Amino acid sequence: MSALTLAIPSKGRLKEKSESFFAAAGYTLVQDGGERGYRARLEGADGVSVLLLPARDIAQGLIDGAFHAGITGEDLLHEQAETPGRQAVVIKRLGFGGADVVVAVPNCWLDVSTLTDLDAAGALFRQTHGRRLRVATKYMRITRRHFAKASFGEYRLVYSAGATEAAPASGAADMIVDITSTGATLAANNLKILDDGVLLKSQASLTVSRPADWTQPARTALGDLCKNLRLDHGADAFVAKL
Repeated sequence: MSALTLAIPSKGRLKEKSESFFAAAGYTLVQDGGERGYRARLEGADGVSVLLLPARDIAQGLIDGAFHAGITGEDLLHEQAETPGRQAVVIKRLGFGGADVVVAVPNCWLDVSTLTDLDAAGALFRQTHGRRLRVATKYMRITRRHFAKASFGEYRLVYSAGATEAAPASGAADMIVDITSTGATLAANNLKILDDGVLLKSQASLTVSRPADWTQPARTALGDLCKNLRLDHGADAFVAKL
């Protein structure tokens, strides 16, 4: 039985980039059961077993302690954790999978450029229409946290399971909080990002789980992995504290 379990994304660009990250350190990912297998190993990494999972499942597994380490998006960690940084700790930002979680409003809201403007507009909107602004998003926790910090309370969240950027045009919401890489899709839907509307700058990160079962062999395996990946001293310091 392997001492340490590592989860990496099971498909797409995140999987390809994760494989390249490990390959640069001399590790080769080998899938058990071929391309459709969900278990794998890193050749050259003794004591490490690999799970191939969706990035969202990896984030939740790290938070729950289902495995020791994994690669997933910081946006997912912040959204799924009740207290970001307490259950899952980023030890290396990997430089791919980058995107921002942003607040975007219709271009026609000419007097709304900041969260302070939005608060004033929300109060006026409620007075005029008898309801709060509807905010479409998949990022319910991130939105609540940041709106609370900005003292913006004149809103109601609407969960968006599909194309969030289309919500204002369809009438399903008045504004959105969503993830974007270039802003092109927002612009195509006549939306603008508020000047102070970047709530989180996210990228794929190597992350460890605090509540996982950190046996001494697991600590040793993680320490060896960090050393061979040439991670910074922060990773070594974390291993020492497990």
